Amino acid sequence: MKRLADPMTPLAQRIRGLEMPWNRVLSSTTGPAGAATALGPWHPQEFSAECVETIPEAGDMMVFVFRRMDGAPLAFRSGQYINIDFPVHGPGAEPVSRSYSISSAPTEPWTFSITIKRDPKGLVSSWAHESLRVGAVLEMLGPVGAFHLADYDRRARYLLLAAGAGITPLMSMVRTIHSLPGQADVVLLYHGSAPDRFAFAEELDFLQKADFRIEVIYTLGDRARGEESGSAASTWVGKTGRLSTALLEEVVPDANGRQVFACGPEGYLNTATECLRELGVDDTSIFMEFFSGDRATRAEYAEEVAIAGEIAEEIASASEEYYEAQPAALEMYEPEYTVDGPVEATASPIEAVDALAEVPVEPDVDVVVAGIEPETDTGPDSTVETAPAPASATDDEASGDEVTVVDPSTFATVGEGEHLMSFVRTGLNVRVDSEEFVLDAARRAGVKIGANCQEGMCGSCKVVKLDGEVDMNHQGGIRAREIDAGKFLPCCSTATSDLVIDA
Repeated sequence: MKRLADPMTPLAQRIRGLEMPWNRVLSSTTGPAGAATALGPWHPQEFSAECVETIPEAGDMMVFVFRRMDGAPLAFRSGQYINIDFPVHGPGAEPVSRSYSISSAPTEPWTFSITIKRDPKGLVSSWAHESLRVGAVLEMLGPVGAFHLADYDRRARYLLLAAGAGITPLMSMVRTIHSLPGQADVVLLYHGSAPDRFAFAEELDFLQKADFRIEVIYTLGDRARGEESGSAASTWVGKTGRLSTALLEEVVPDANGRQVFACGPEGYLNTATECLRELGVDDTSIFMEFFSGDRATRAEYAEEVAIAGEIAEEIASASEEYYEAQPAALEMYEPEYTVDGPVEATASPIEAVDALAEVPVEPDVDVVVAGIEPETDTGPDSTVETAPAPASATDDEASGDEVTVVDPSTFATVGEGEHLMSFVRTGLNVRVDSEEFVLDAARRAGVKIGANCQEGMCGSCKVVKLDGEVDMNHQGGIRAREIDAGKFLPCCSTATSDLVIDA
C-alpha cells in the first residue's frame, strides 16, 4: 500500500506529471536546446555495440549491457526494443536477427541493457547465454516500437502488468519514472511461476522503498504455495491466483483511471484485455506488447510505427545527417565518418571473461536459378544459407564450392493470383494476389518461413529475393544494406511482379 506522510511533516513538492528530458526539444520552435538534442529518440539507426557486462538474473534470465562503438548515446523511449544480429552459426555465416526490449532507462544512455530469458529450445537465447561475453561486438538496428511511455504525461498514473519475461520493457519504464522528477503513481502487478523466479526483484523492492510513487505487487498465479517445510513457496506472503477482474479490483481499485502497459505471453494479455474492459478501462488507455504476432496488436500505433519504418529505409544517410546537424556545442557526440561508415570511438580496451568459441563455417552453396543471371556481389550480405534444394547438385571443380542448379518451370504450382512466386529451396510455385502478403500465401501453400512479430519489426522472416519486385512496408526489421542485397520481409511485402525466392 502507498505510504502516508506524517501530517505534521511538510509535504515534498514536485512538478506536475512526467516529462522526458528531450520533450521540450521536440516541441521547440527555436531550435535545439543543449545536449537533449543528442539524446532525442529521433529515429532508428544502424550501429555496432560492444558488450561490457553480463549480469545473471532470476528466472533463467541474463542481462547484457552494451555501449555503442561510435561513442554516441543510445536515444530511445522506455519500452522500445532493438533488432540485433547474433552470429550463432559463426563469424563467417549469416547472422540470426532477433528483437529484444531495452530494460535500462533512456535517462542513462551511455550504456543500455537487454535482458534475455533462456529457452532450452531457443536458438538465439541459448547461444547468448552460453557464448555472448564481454568484448563481443554485435550489429544492431533501433530503437523501434510504439510500446512506450509518452514524452509528456500530465497525470502520469500507470498500471503495469508483467508476466515472466514481460517484465523487461516495463522495467525500463519503472527505472525511467524513478529517475525523473514529477508527480506519478505507478502500480506494477508482476506474475511469476515461483518465488525465486521474479527477475529484478531486489531492485524493485528497493525502488518501492525509496520512491513513494512506485508500488510493486507480486503474485504466483495459480501455483500452489508448497507444502515442504522451509521451502520458498511455503513461506510466500505475496498474492496468488491468475490475473482476473477480482485480483485487479483488489490491488488497484482505480484501474479505470490509469494508463495500462502490459507485456507477456498472448494468453496472459488476452485475459488482461478482457479484465480491463470489464473494469471499464477504455481501449485507448491500454497498451500491450505481445511476444508473438498471432494477433494485430498495434493498430492504434500504426501512424507512429509507419513513420519509423519509412525513416529506417534511409538509416545510414539519416544518421550521418543527424550528426552533421548537431550544433557546435554537441560535437562531442559526433562520430567520424569515412566512405565505409562511422569510425569506431577510441576507448580503453576491455578484457573478455571468456573468449568466444570458434565455430567452423560450412562450405558455401551457391543456388543458381535457370534463366537468372547470378549476382556478382561477394559481400557478406550476398551469401546464400546452406539448405537442401529439390534439384541435383554438381561440384564446381574449379572452385571446389557446391553449386545447385534449379529450374522453377519444373515445380508444381498451387494457389490462385496474378503473380507467380517460385520458392527454389522448397521446390514449389505459389500464385499470389497483389494485395496479399507474401508470407501468408507461402504459409498457406506449406512453405516453411519462420516469423515472430509478422509486422515487419523483428526481422525473423527475412529471406533473399533472387528475382522480381515487392512493395515492402516494414517497421524497422531490416537494414538498408540488406535491402540492397536483395533481402526482404515477406510478412509485410506484397508482390508487384513474379518472384523467385530463396526459401
